[in-house]
Amino acid sequence: MSIDNIQFDKDGLVPAVVQDATSKEVLTLAYMNKESLEKSLETRETWFYSRSRQELWHKGATSGNTQQIVDMRYDCDSDAIVVLVVPAGPACHTGAYTCFSDSLFEEAAVRTNPTRFAILDELERVIAEREVEMPEGAYTTYLFEKGVDKILKKVGEEAGEVIIAAKNRDPEELKWEVSDLLYHLLVLLREQKLPLDDVLSVLEERHKK
Repeated sequence: MSIDNIQFDKDGLVPAVVQDATSKEVLTLAYMNKESLEKSLETRETWFYSRSRQELWHKGATSGNTQQIVDMRYDCDSDAIVVLVVPAGPACHTGAYTCFSDSLFEEAAVRTNPTRFAILDELERVIAEREVEMPEGAYTTYLFEKGVDKILKKVGEEAGEVIIAAKNRDPEELKWEVSDLLYHLLVLLREQKLPLDDVLSVLEERHKK
């Protein structure tokens, strides 16, 4: 990425859309000037320019909620940037996982593509949210608190339950056990910071062969 390619506006700023590299959830919209962009590239953590305070700010400098940069992409007009990050905490000052939590629609916001596999997108998003916000009493919070060994144990247990259900030729039991296994696999992917998209890409490549 060359800064020379970026088209800053008349105030010397470019909008930066920050996106979770794993769940693909949009976390926040901020602005960068040339200096904050340079610092972001140099440190691999997000730096922005505050239009209200008219100064640079390092995301997470005081809160600890830093954002490790995985990639930075600019659009076809070179006047906007998408920053793919691994967040160390909430993106929003309210403590929420994302700044974009509210919908203009009265019904629940549609966050995923309307496909038969949309629930996997939604689960990946919710699991990412749980890891960041760690709400008390949530089972997903419990798994992240216990760490990878506990998550791996649950994946193993659920895989075993799937095998037993299949051997018993019990479709009702099997669908529940497969659901449990898929959920725990998504938790494991989040703990490992591996996007589900990467797994789907492997399946697609294998299918083409």
